[in-house]
Amino acid sequence: MPTGLSGAVYARTKSVFKLPKGIHMERLVPVEIEAYAEAHSMPESSVCRALREETQRTMEHPQMLVGPLEGAFLKMMTQLVGAKRVLEIGMFTGYSALCFAEVLPEDGTVITCEINEKSAAVARRFVAQASSGSKISIRMGPALDTMRTFSSPFDLIFIDADKANYLNYYRRALDLLAPNGVILIDNVLWSGEVLKQPPPDESTAAIQELNRTVAADPRVSAVLVTIRDGILVVRRVG
Repeated sequence: MPTGLSGAVYARTKSVFKLPKGIHMERLVPVEIEAYAEAHSMPESSVCRALREETQRTMEHPQMLVGPLEGAFLKMMTQLVGAKRVLEIGMFTGYSALCFAEVLPEDGTVITCEINEKSAAVARRFVAQASSGSKISIRMGPALDTMRTFSSPFDLIFIDADKANYLNYYRRALDLLAPNGVILIDNVLWSGEVLKQPPPDESTAAIQELNRTVAADPRVSAVLVTIRDGILVVRRVG
């Protein structure tokens, strides 16, 4: 066990990610380094820990939950932007929504979109338990349809849903982004599958197209960071 890491943290990082359809998500950062980073980042709240543990016990694809290290990154970005309005595309069991809510001001709001009722039911239970849960509003249904109903800008938009629609989510998110806001897009390295040509499946092709589009978009600047499965950080320029 690496020095300075709790047994629970180290054991958790040894789990193997799997993508839907049985594709193994290869770790892009060594287990020990990721565990060390987690141990030296802002701590996971008790409600997030309980939610993570239940998700791992009961959900078919628990690896879809962002986890403590990425959750800490989301919190930090929310604080750096000074966000008051957050839009999340893809809630799963609510871990990332809770992370956002925990650091938003009292009048802050997280609107989170989900299509799967089973995962949303888990999220609702933990949102109801959380002291910051009143900041979270869950919208059920296809996210693109929900996004079309919004007109007011968002300070931070987090995209972590079906990969085939990533480019559509990005385009609509850019329309909804506040002038000094940030878009965060998860899974943009896709276990390294993005390096493969030709792309092995539709999801990989969609992520490759998104990454190319954002890199060439003169309206934004972006950095792709290698936290977990890759996060694309996007902001407007000018």
